[in-house]
Amino acid sequence: MCRTLTALLLMLPVAVFAAEPRTLRVDYYHSGDVQTELFSLDRVVREPLPFPGNPAQPIDRTQRGKYEFQIRGADDKLLYSRSFSSIYGEWETTGEARSMYRTFHESVRFPEPESDVDLVMRKRDANNQFREIWRVRIDPDDYLVHAESAAYQPAVVAIQNSGDPATKVDLLLLGDGYRSDEHAAFIAKAHELTEALFASSPFRERRDDFNVWALAPAAAESGVSRPSTGTYRDSPFGATYDAFRSERYILTYDNREMREIISSAPYDFVEILTNTDTYGGGGIYGLYSTAAANNEWADYLFVHEFGHHFAGLADEYYTSSVAYEPPEVVIEPYEPNVTATIADGQLKWRHLTDKQTPIPTPWPKEVYEQHSNAYQEKRAALRRDNAPESAMNKLFSENRDFEEQLFSAAKYRDTIGAFEGANYQAAGYYRSELNCVMFTRTPGFCQVCANAIEQVIDEYSRASP
Repeated sequence: MCRTLTALLLMLPVAVFAAEPRTLRVDYYHSGDVQTELFSLDRVVREPLPFPGNPAQPIDRTQRGKYEFQIRGADDKLLYSRSFSSIYGEWETTGEARSMYRTFHESVRFPEPESDVDLVMRKRDANNQFREIWRVRIDPDDYLVHAESAAYQPAVVAIQNSGDPATKVDLLLLGDGYRSDEHAAFIAKAHELTEALFASSPFRERRDDFNVWALAPAAAESGVSRPSTGTYRDSPFGATYDAFRSERYILTYDNREMREIISSAPYDFVEILTNTDTYGGGGIYGLYSTAAANNEWADYLFVHEFGHHFAGLADEYYTSSVAYEPPEVVIEPYEPNVTATIADGQLKWRHLTDKQTPIPTPWPKEVYEQHSNAYQEKRAALRRDNAPESAMNKLFSENRDFEEQLFSAAKYRDTIGAFEGANYQAAGYYRSELNCVMFTRTPGFCQVCANAIEQVIDEYSRASP
């Protein structure tokens, strides 16, 4: 991209985003353990840029998160809503939540209202129905509302500009752990991974509905923290491996600092690219996703984790070790791509299935599990021995080759049905197709996942439901 065009694109936040409403952000603390859950207000912030969301669809229709926030005005009228998930929501399902109390910083953003409103927080109950758990009054005219500056706006780079943020999905790519002399490498990687995302359906067909922006404040040192190997970095966004003591899980807990930086750019969704080689990533619906940008599998990591963050897709794999404890009672998941209900007429994607397809759908499950369990042992041994990343990449490739060969001979390999094994559980949960990027390192989404993604794109880019 030429310098003149880049300069013009960098001016867009000022030239194009002049329309109201402004963006109001509520920062709060989310605390508790397995028995107690508390919210407390931190501050209300008026962000420097107009609200980037779609004004034609203020009410969330997908409702895929563990939580939902609502903005309610006079007579308790619903003005705005979005469902989301959170680090706290994941943490409370870990063993650690049974032994200690923790606090996480979180934020919600919405169009600035004309007068006082109630922010209402709702959470799914044991039956996955939303129930109110917190309500706080927000006065946009309070002089304590903090007016945030767009300090990082000059550093925002347009990777793809398709038009007004109010009618586009705005994806913000953040670089963490890039020194100033590595900024060009980050921008090149942002372009590369953007292309990887739009190479897969349905993103490929809906590319014009997206804006993609990039921002990487300079880090003092290359890379991010990886505590299990004694590596610690004070990177701008605080991304770290070993989240929940899972060696490949990358998260940041520095929400307040991150929000102060990224309010300089329009965004609906965020993916953090870490300047690291070690395999890792993460994705939380409505919060952000992460990917190790320099890993050999970066394209897969970027797309897979973005599926979690963007569309609330569940993991369909079940043999990898995870920090979460299994549910005591199996209930129907709220994620669109996994199910626990396969009774006649109740399968959530039944409109896509052929009447001749057996439910549950047979697949070489025992052979897959025998190989996968042995593979996971080899993977764990490589990490314990601190083997070079090339050895891990070789193992990943060998495993993918085995899976592709095994699945290619399966009778229902191209069928939409109900394949047992999903959502971290070998039994009781089902995925819609034999393979998908949410199950293995295959490059494409299954039809159910693709449909779920399109629903979110529509919500942020279409004039009406």
